[in-house]
Amino acid sequence: MVLPGILGSTLARDGQEAWAPSAGVVWQAIRSFGASIQSLTLPADLGDDHPGDGVEPLALMPDLHLLPGLWSANIGYSRLLDWLTQRFTLVPPDPKDPAKPANLLPFAYDWRLSNRYNARRLRAVVEPALERWRALAEANREARLIFICHSMGGLVARWYVEREGGAALTRKLITIGTPHRGAVAALQQLVNGVEKSVGPLRLDLSRFARSLPSAHQLLPQYACLQTGAGLASISAVALPGVNPALVADAVAFHAALDAAPEGGGAAVASAYDLHPIVGTRQPTPTTARLVGERIETSEQIEGAWEGGDGTVPRLSAAPKALNPDDPRLRYAPDQHLGLHSHQAVLDELEGVLTARPVIHRRLAGPQIGVRTEPLLLLGDPLLVWAEVAASEPLGLMAELLDEGGRVVERRKMRVQDSGQGQGQGQGQGQGCVFQPPRAGAWQVRVGAAGGSAGAMTTPVSAVSLVCPLEEGP
Repeated sequence: MVLPGILGSTLARDGQEAWAPSAGVVWQAIRSFGASIQSLTLPADLGDDHPGDGVEPLALMPDLHLLPGLWSANIGYSRLLDWLTQRFTLVPPDPKDPAKPANLLPFAYDWRLSNRYNARRLRAVVEPALERWRALAEANREARLIFICHSMGGLVARWYVEREGGAALTRKLITIGTPHRGAVAALQQLVNGVEKSVGPLRLDLSRFARSLPSAHQLLPQYACLQTGAGLASISAVALPGVNPALVADAVAFHAALDAAPEGGGAAVASAYDLHPIVGTRQPTPTTARLVGERIETSEQIEGAWEGGDGTVPRLSAAPKALNPDDPRLRYAPDQHLGLHSHQAVLDELEGVLTARPVIHRRLAGPQIGVRTEPLLLLGDPLLVWAEVAASEPLGLMAELLDEGGRVVERRKMRVQDSGQGQGQGQGQGQGCVFQPPRAGAWQVRVGAAGGSAGAMTTPVSAVSLVCPLEEGP
């Protein structure tokens, strides 16, 4: 089972696309879907139900997609699904015959709704599929479930496994950049609102975002709020503009996950293997403080740089019960948007799925942290800042890719004063500037220079949305 993160499933309402941007048309999608997505706002006090508004999930997002200011951009799930199919000769579903047995099931879900609701829907889908696969051949009789989950998808799967009886049917639960303990990014977005205004872009998704149970279940569940008495949890402070009932529900959701699994205790918890894969080295909001009615974030916690994947802090990407030095924790230096497609993560997946040692590419090169401006106007320079953990000078290259994944420009990065990039102060700071030639979503990829034909090693990705100077047709 492959579960995407928030925004990672296409949605349709009464047979018409409601959220389905694709590569090459991200800017047009933001104009069209961004304006109409307000109609997907959920009613108050929905709880763990479906609103009955005709919206249904269709498929995993294949390509680059984003809504400015809401969670994180995502490069899509095509590479991960293709890699799983080819590497393990898995059988994907047959769209012409949904009842045909398959053992690679992408699970699309309505990411607006409560993770409890989607976990129960997951149970209704996966358990009949497992029975069909077991019935196909004698060799399949003992087959069990393996979940590969990106971001919020890991919370959906964990609720099914630990609270809906799925542990007895599950062999492995692999989470990639899952906010097991929430993320300050969600706190910032819900308190400050999701409003972007650059050039012709006038997008205010605050009411929509604040209606989503799922977005609240991404709120940080560790002491992250800076107060005069030290760090406090979100439940100890009234959050401006945020529904306190949804905050309390999010706290209860995570408390239930952190408790012993319902009805089974430690025996159920040990019935399956948990494998968190954690993004590292990226500048990541980790703590916050209330200044008036707004949230200001910091990348430090108690004076230390925690890092993470740019969205989920490193300390949040594993369940509360796991110690930071737990050998089950695996790491990859990339940003949230592309973590599930990073080669180091695919190597880790191969090792977990085959239970055989593999050569981890994450060990073959430097760990790089990347920072870019997420939103800018056409004609503005796209500044790229990278910091690399290395004791010796190391040459870095940066590439600018269009929405189709084509390299448009390649530049050598130059060593700069660390203050210019607001880096973590733990390595070399290097920068460069691109000038995107047109509006749209642009991917920046930074890696160590070297290899054949100018190839980079251990590249890290970031995405910037470039808005046109005026509204186009």
